[in-house]
Amino acid sequence: MKILVVGSGAREDAICKSLLKNSDNVVFCAPGNDGMKMAGIKTIAINEDDFDHLTKFVQTNNVDYTVVGPEEPLVNGIVDFFKRKKLRIFGPNKIGAQIEGSKSFTKKLMADAKIPTADYQEFTDLKQAHEYLKTKVSFPIVIKADGLAAGKGVYIVRILDDALEIVSELLDGHKFNTRKIVIEEFLEGEEFSLMAFVDHKRFYPMPLAQDYKKIFEDDKGPNTGGMGAVCPVANISSEIEQTAIETVLRPFVNELYQQGIKYTGIIYAGLILTKTGIKVIEFNARFGDPETEVVLPRLESDLSEMIDKILNHKKIVQVEWQTTGLNLGVFAVSKGYPQKPIFGNLGDKEIFKNCPLPVNYAAVRKEDHKLYSNGGRIYLIQTSASNLTDAQRIIYQQLDQMDQTNIFYRRDIGKNSI
Repeated sequence: MKILVVGSGAREDAICKSLLKNSDNVVFCAPGNDGMKMAGIKTIAINEDDFDHLTKFVQTNNVDYTVVGPEEPLVNGIVDFFKRKKLRIFGPNKIGAQIEGSKSFTKKLMADAKIPTADYQEFTDLKQAHEYLKTKVSFPIVIKADGLAAGKGVYIVRILDDALEIVSELLDGHKFNTRKIVIEEFLEGEEFSLMAFVDHKRFYPMPLAQDYKKIFEDDKGPNTGGMGAVCPVANISSEIEQTAIETVLRPFVNELYQQGIKYTGIIYAGLILTKTGIKVIEFNARFGDPETEVVLPRLESDLSEMIDKILNHKKIVQVEWQTTGLNLGVFAVSKGYPQKPIFGNLGDKEIFKNCPLPVNYAAVRKEDHKLYSNGGRIYLIQTSASNLTDAQRIIYQQLDQMDQTNIFYRRDIGKNSI
C-alpha cells in the first residue's frame, strides 16, 4: 500500500516506521522533518494544515489512505475535507475531534456516559472566574484552557495569586487563543495512558503506557508535551487495566455512537488511579506523544492492514502485541524548554546514523551535514529490555554520548514502573 502520514514529530516518525515494518508499503510523511528524511522516510513539503495540497498529492500519487498524527488538523476538519473528495483517511471527523478540541464538550460526554472525572466549573468571564477562585475553591486546583494548547494548557496551581494570574493570562490575554477555561479539582494518584483503535462501536485497546509531562526529575516544574514514556506500566495491574477498559473506554465509545458520532481513529484516555478508583483526566483524538513511540514498537500485527480493515469497517479478529519486557523512550529537548527553548547545533548527522538505538525525530533540521534543533522537543531515543534497570542503563549511556551543548533530558523516565 501507499500511505500518507500527516505531521512532523516523533509520534509521526514512530507511525511511519511501524507502517514500514511491512516492506511492501510505501510511506510518505507531510511535512515530516529532516531527521526522518535522513532515516529514509519519504518526506513531502506540504504543511499539515494545507488540506488542498494534501488531497492533490494523495490523488496524484494514488495513495491508498492517509493517517493523521497531530490534533490540530483533526480539530480543523481534515477528515471531513478528505471525505468530501472521497479519499480514505484514518482519524475522527471534526465533530469527533472535539473530544480533544473542547474540554467542556468532553466533560458533558463523560457526564452522559457516567464516566468518573474531576468535579469542574467552566468560565468565559474573567471576573466570574476570579470570584470563584477567591470564594469557592480549596487548593491545589487544576486550570485548563478549553481548546488546543500543544500539551501546555494545563496548570496545577497551589496558591490563589498564581491561579488569578493564570486565569488572567488565559481569559484576558487569550494565551493559546483561549476563550473558555475549565477549573477542576486536583486529583491525586497514579497516572497512566490507555489508547485504542476505534471503528464506530468496535475498539481495540493498546497496552498501557505512562508518560512524564513535567520538565524536571521527580515530576517538578511546568508541564511539557512529554519528556518520555514507558510501556507497559508495571505498577498498574491487569485487573485495573481491564476495569479501565470496561468503565471508561467502552462506555465512552458507546456514548459517542449513541450521540450519532461515528468515530473512526484513535482514542486516547489519560487516566489516574485515585483512592476512590479510576478517573479520567482527559481524552484525546489521536495517538499520544510520547506514548506512541514506546507502544507501537510492541505491535506485532501489521499496522497498515489493521488501519485498512478499520477504514473498511471490517472486524479485526486478533491484535498481537509483544508480552515480555518493556519499552522505554526519553526525549532530548532544547535547553530552556518549555518557556524559551534555545535552538542550536546537535552535532554531525553521522552521530545519529551510527546510533545503535531507535531514534524518533521531532524538531530537527539539517544544514551542512549537521543537525540543528528546530523546536522544543528534538528527538526521542527508545530501547527495549527485560526490565527497567537495564532499559535505563542502555538508554542513558547512549544519551550521554550525544552532544550535550544544546540538549536537556530527564534522567528518571520510567521511575514509577519498578
